[in-house]
Amino acid sequence: MFPSLLLIIRILIAWSGAILMAGLVWNGIFEQTFLSGGASWLFNLAATLVMISVLIGTISHLRRIWLITGRLDSVALSSRQRRQIEVPLDTAAAFALIEGALRELPRAEEMESAPDSLQARIKVRRVDSFDGPSQPSRFNIMARFAVKRDLVQATVTPGNGTSSITLMVGPDASAWLDLFVLDDGVNVENAEAVTRAITRRVADQRRQEQADVVKTVSEKELTVARLNLLNAQVEPHFLYNTLASAQVLTRTDPPRADIMLGHLIQYLRSSLPRTDDTLSTLGEELERTLAYLEILKIRMGSRLNLQVEVPDALKSVPMPSMMLQTLVENAIKHGLEPKTGGGTIWILARKHDDHATLTVADDGQGFGGQSAGTGIGLKNLRERLRLTFGNDASFAIVSNFPSGVAATLTLPLDGKAGAA
Repeated sequence: MFPSLLLIIRILIAWSGAILMAGLVWNGIFEQTFLSGGASWLFNLAATLVMISVLIGTISHLRRIWLITGRLDSVALSSRQRRQIEVPLDTAAAFALIEGALRELPRAEEMESAPDSLQARIKVRRVDSFDGPSQPSRFNIMARFAVKRDLVQATVTPGNGTSSITLMVGPDASAWLDLFVLDDGVNVENAEAVTRAITRRVADQRRQEQADVVKTVSEKELTVARLNLLNAQVEPHFLYNTLASAQVLTRTDPPRADIMLGHLIQYLRSSLPRTDDTLSTLGEELERTLAYLEILKIRMGSRLNLQVEVPDALKSVPMPSMMLQTLVENAIKHGLEPKTGGGTIWILARKHDDHATLTVADDGQGFGGQSAGTGIGLKNLRERLRLTFGNDASFAIVSNFPSGVAATLTLPLDGKAGAA
């Protein structure tokens, strides 16, 4: 209540000073004091009516503030025309936020924006206070002499990961006018509208960020599940075939069966699932693939030859598990096995800038052979590559010269995913 009284007293003092100056002018014109004489009653009546109108206008202003903010304390009155709003956004985002909030103001007419200086302002047309009997300012006679537009200004001050928005609202006129003619709370209404818009936009952004986090976690869980499913599709058939071959060899050639089972144990040991989400490495995949090839050599004999050129420096390159073996399996199944004399498998790794290329080539039947697969293995490979590295990795398969096929993986050296 005390701040409201101070505002009323301030306005009355300002008008008392103005009336005193007018009285001095009156005295100079009529050469008499404005408190006595024949014409003094006219001046005194006018002064009384003005003071009553000013008092009613001030009370109407306070009532309007109370209707808008729900209180009339020092905080509500001190924030009528200036507010400081802290937002958890960087400078660019905060400026875009305040620009949007200002444009949403009702009756906004002229918008001026300076992104470099982080300042924006807009002019807002006032509603006619006497347009209709339901307007709360119908008793504020002084509002008839008020300006027709208000000016809302905002300045963004950068902070450490946050920004501070200084909001100033007032009549689109000289600053001294507010000492004599108070609005009917339109400036408070504009300030509240901008504050609500900022709060809503920040809340919407936070909700969107939370939704993105939930979506990212869900997508990651889905990706892991899909990778596990794809991985499960490429392993079982090899295990079944190897055990079946070992069962036959135990009756026909026990020493070779023992060697095959030894390689199978080595293969399974290197195939143990990881306890974390980290990728495998080229070295680990090469060790697993060589164990796999040793098993196949027992079955294919001299029909399978192998040449490996993988520098030690590239063995630490991250890559999805089973991917190298998938390429080797594909080369043997569709290239060498259908070929009468068998052939050779080449495993080559090279470094190119910030990527490594891994090529599996064969001199088998090639694309024109009779053993055309369903393409599920390579489809799974491409899907796993996309889920793991996005667009930062690639896969290409071309004809080898003079025969066979060459399949090449391009992998990032750091194992980080690019844009999907």
